[in-house]
Amino acid sequence: MKIICKAALSFLVVASIFSVQTLACTTFCLKNKGEVLFGKNYDWMIGDGMIFVNKRNVEKSALVTGRETPARWLSKYGSVTFNQYGKDNPSGGMNEAGLVIELMWLDDTQYPKPDARPALDVLEWIQYNLDISANVAEVIKNTEAVRIASPVKLHYLVNDKAGNSATIEFLGGNLVAHTGEKLAVSALANDTYEKSLNYSKSVTPEKAKTESSFDRFTRAANKTKDFSANPKTEAEAVSYAFEILSSVAQKNATQWSIVYDQKRAKIHFRSLQSPAIKTIDTRAFDYSCGSTVKIFDINSKEAGDVSGKFADYTRRANRDLIERAFNGTPFLKSVPAASRDEMAAFSENFTCDGGQANRKPEMATAQNDQPAHGFLYNALQYVGKLIGVV
Repeated sequence: MKIICKAALSFLVVASIFSVQTLACTTFCLKNKGEVLFGKNYDWMIGDGMIFVNKRNVEKSALVTGRETPARWLSKYGSVTFNQYGKDNPSGGMNEAGLVIELMWLDDTQYPKPDARPALDVLEWIQYNLDISANVAEVIKNTEAVRIASPVKLHYLVNDKAGNSATIEFLGGNLVAHTGEKLAVSALANDTYEKSLNYSKSVTPEKAKTESSFDRFTRAANKTKDFSANPKTEAEAVSYAFEILSSVAQKNATQWSIVYDQKRAKIHFRSLQSPAIKTIDTRAFDYSCGSTVKIFDINSKEAGDVSGKFADYTRRANRDLIERAFNGTPFLKSVPAASRDEMAAFSENFTCDGGQANRKPEMATAQNDQPAHGFLYNALQYVGKLIGVV
């Protein structure tokens, strides 16, 4: 246990260094007379990624470390997600109900201390909520039923099809959710929502010109207010969202720019490696359990509607994504091949459910004698070796 704790501490130091330079993501929501859109810039050191079509009615479990009790749940909704570290580990996405969740780095994050609740990792939390939540209220309720067990410091912006938004943060070991009247602006960057909002009130948008978290938040927040005051057509709304993403982009660090049109169930995106805008109609997919999982390379040179150009999932494709992502992430380069293999195969053990439609996260038996795997575990193992404690 001491070894894991030391490795986790070191991982925090390493990850914090990278967060200052390359984890400067920005999100926002646009709303106006039925128009509901969500914008996200994914800023990171590498741009490899795969888009996954995830199925409903799949029995799943979390891949957690050590003596943690893994959360178990049944997916109620299908979803389309953007993944960099393998299947079921998304950085964000949208489900059939029109719910969107995206992540950003937050140095102030402090997750709850270990308790009786089942645990999951920071990326699994996104898939968990896309799987079982239809709206913001359900996300908050479902989040209270589990506990994030990770040294990776994130916070999240959530928006549902009805235009309800929430920031999900973990501060001082407690869940802090801003929603409704407590959420004056539906935007988020890399400082707490409260600090960001206070800063935005102290400067004019014209003076918020840097690439700092506060200035990016301020520019995005101002643009969301302008959108709510001026009705736009579908094409104009999507174009406006991309304009905001361009205005808050980080030079050579913004890898993906994504616009979710929640009203029309469409996703528009582009990447640094493939700047042509591509569109996905999420209603084009079969989300039934047992149907073939579909995937699409985010850096494909295609353009326009790519809904019909998804390929069938293979473990080799998932394993190749993990290989490229780990090799491109400095503090994960030395993760052994065997651990990468286990990551690629893990979610293939998930099975279709026999019809239990409303299962809650279960208190499963802790897998004390089973070696832990997964993104976080592998990161800790590598850092532990780096500092000589594993």
